[in-house]
Amino acid sequence: MSDLHVQLNRLKLRNPILVASGTFGYAKEMSAFVDFSKLGGIVPKTVTGEPRIGNAPPRTVETTSGMLNSIGLDNDGIDTFIEKHVPYLTGLDTALIANIAGRTVEDFATLAGKLANCSGIAALELNISCPNVSGGVDFGTNADSARDVVRAVRDVCSFPIIAKLTPNVTDITKIAAGAAEGGADAVSCVNTFQGMAIDWRKRKPILGNVLGGLSGPAIKPLALRAVYQVANAIDIPIIGVGGIATIDDVMEFLIAGASAVQIGTANFYDPGVSARLVDELDQIVESEGCSSVTEIIGSLRR
Repeated sequence: MSDLHVQLNRLKLRNPILVASGTFGYAKEMSAFVDFSKLGGIVPKTVTGEPRIGNAPPRTVETTSGMLNSIGLDNDGIDTFIEKHVPYLTGLDTALIANIAGRTVEDFATLAGKLANCSGIAALELNISCPNVSGGVDFGTNADSARDVVRAVRDVCSFPIIAKLTPNVTDITKIAAGAAEGGADAVSCVNTFQGMAIDWRKRKPILGNVLGGLSGPAIKPLALRAVYQVANAIDIPIIGVGGIATIDDVMEFLIAGASAVQIGTANFYDPGVSARLVDELDQIVESEGCSSVTEIIGSLRR
């Protein structure tokens, strides 16, 4: 069996296959389909300070080779998350990476401060990139803001920190550099691309919030480009996200420079895919003559 362990600065994972926030619920919903002990880690849905009911429906629409969603960070709020969900999630045999979002730097720090007292959390992922809420991408479109929010979170907790970046910027490498300067252990590249769908017969947008985030196979080449650019611009571990559904997708992201990947939209139509990819990764690392998956990371030839 190959060594699939990866190290993202202070965060060590048993393998590089994670599941993306917003596509896996609070994990309990997926227990019939996934052996959690196989996964490198779980990122449950984004948590905010107060409960959110989310955006008006319709919230999702299928598009060519992808999906638009405008959920609007529907969640139970931080206090309920800590009381009802953290005990279950930390009891699973895999790394728990909590995902938080705030409207201000102070919000992020407050959320991180509350979670700092919860044992069993492996890391925090900062959602500074949601396109479906007011102010959701503000911290992810300005390098100084990204730096400030990461630094504020790092000041109040000891968890490894991952900044989840938006692709809806001119130069994602500058935002990644800002997050790194603030003390991020890694960055996730990327969140969804802003898009829309129209019912031309009714002359109306299909999503209740008009705009939504595009995910799925359609965005894979764009996400792969972002990972490659960030890997060549700054020295910080990257988690690749965007349209990953097969072992070939996983390998492309690892070779481009990602140290780990997150499976997102594929969970909706193939809920057992993440655990299966771990087995396939083990086989392919061995077939490539490598003793460790780390030998593959960033091995692109030009």
